[in-house]
Amino acid sequence: MVVSDPVPVNVAVPAVVKQPPPLNDDDCRRLDLIRRFGTMGSLLLAFGALGAGASPVYNPLPSVPVLGLFARMLGVSLALALLGMGMIISSWLLLGRFAHPGRPRLISRAQLNRTLLMWGTPLIFVMPLFSKDVYSYLAQSSIVSRGLDPYELGPGQALGQDDPLVRGVSNMWRDTPAPYGPLFLYLGHLLNSVTGNHVITGVLMQRLLAIAGIALFVWALPRLARRFGVQPVTALWFGAANPLVLFHLVAGVHNEALAIGLMMAGFEIALRYLPRPGDPPLASLRKEWTFVLLGVAVITLGAAVKLPALVAAAFVGVTVTRRWGGGIPRFFAVGFLFVATAGVTMAIACFGTGLGFGWVGALDTPSLVRSWMSPISELGNLGGILGITLGLGNHTTAVLEIFTLLGYVTAALITVKLLWDSLSGRRSVMTGLGASLAAWLILHPAMQPWYLLFPAIPLAASLAGTKRFRNLATLGCAVAAVLLPPTGSTFTGRTYVLVFAYIAAIVVLLVMLFFLNRKVPILPRKVTGVAPTQGPGDITTSNP
Repeated sequence: MVVSDPVPVNVAVPAVVKQPPPLNDDDCRRLDLIRRFGTMGSLLLAFGALGAGASPVYNPLPSVPVLGLFARMLGVSLALALLGMGMIISSWLLLGRFAHPGRPRLISRAQLNRTLLMWGTPLIFVMPLFSKDVYSYLAQSSIVSRGLDPYELGPGQALGQDDPLVRGVSNMWRDTPAPYGPLFLYLGHLLNSVTGNHVITGVLMQRLLAIAGIALFVWALPRLARRFGVQPVTALWFGAANPLVLFHLVAGVHNEALAIGLMMAGFEIALRYLPRPGDPPLASLRKEWTFVLLGVAVITLGAAVKLPALVAAAFVGVTVTRRWGGGIPRFFAVGFLFVATAGVTMAIACFGTGLGFGWVGALDTPSLVRSWMSPISELGNLGGILGITLGLGNHTTAVLEIFTLLGYVTAALITVKLLWDSLSGRRSVMTGLGASLAAWLILHPAMQPWYLLFPAIPLAASLAGTKRFRNLATLGCAVAAVLLPPTGSTFTGRTYVLVFAYIAAIVVLLVMLFFLNRKVPILPRKVTGVAPTQGPGDITTSNP
């Protein structure tokens, strides 16, 4: 039976997703060209990062023969990095033509995994890009290594302003407490015990931690996609090969990678042995509940890195409630059990690391940034401007606090509505999770492009097969991927450098795409007379 969204939210065994034939020789030739084009873009971004990356203060590159030239030519390095970004984004968009579910032949998992490795490997060894947050990670982890409290002292206060790990931290974060969970800082402390005060090796070790998180959601994503009736390669294309992942999780070394990885892995573990309502159990009741609670514990560990991951536990609760017949009383009963499980897990993480619960009081630290990408921050700034214009004084901070509170309340109400829709079967739990995370993070005053990956990756497992979502989300990710320059700098007073670099990169990229398409057509011919393969709801099961 063919059904449309919502898809079954409690599918315990993989839904039968039709597997289209593999790519033919002509398709493989185009795929190889796209793959090489994207790899060349990664290499250009890597070389551009030598001069345009968020380099540490003690940068050894200028004294290195040949490579040091990039560090002394910011304009050229920036243009190279932007060109590489454009090539990666273009390659990702072209790759999507081989991954959308309406195509008669789809790229295989192995081909997509190789493509992801080819594009991501050059970015493992580059300077941090787009942000200097990784230097904060190193300094805050060093505070833990010295037996001090990172939730009370900033890096400059605990380590001293001249410490090698503090010099790379942005000025506004040198005296602020860490907003990250205890698990992440403790893992950073373990890595620092190996690298010491060496900044470059410290960055590489932090990147390995981010790659571990990426590996977790690459493992979970296709399995969850199959449960929710989406082609696994479609979900992997949007969720793992996404330029935002390559730019901000691999090159940018953001700890969202580990938080999202644990969240998605925990979700898959929790659903592993859950049957649909009315179906016979797939395993013993003890095994079923063991995996459910283990999944909640893993999700909680993700929240011990970044708190938004905890939202996933609520939607797992909806799935378990529906498995046992649904209803509000059962939902609260399951919720009580999940709260106890999450509480014990978090207590172990907090006290086991020796850091306690001080991080809860430091969660509002990122709000010190008023991001121009955040609707909440822009509304606060607008309110401040209106106050000045009307002669009421500059009350921007007070107005921003009001809008921030309204944003949190709105996100909470949206989450409650999504939980209700998922509980009543009108929406899949994975779609509800992604939409809820989008509400919490977009309505945050410090919204950043890499925050979008929190909702994007769950949505890849439930909505990536729908044409409307794929078109809108692909456009949004492509635009978000170019919002920040590679250096993580605002270029105040020298905006012309950034403008000229963008112009040069765009011109060269257009020329390359033109000649590339003339030599070997990368746009596939229109296929007629072939019935489209399944969409996201084309699964051989009915909605419970």
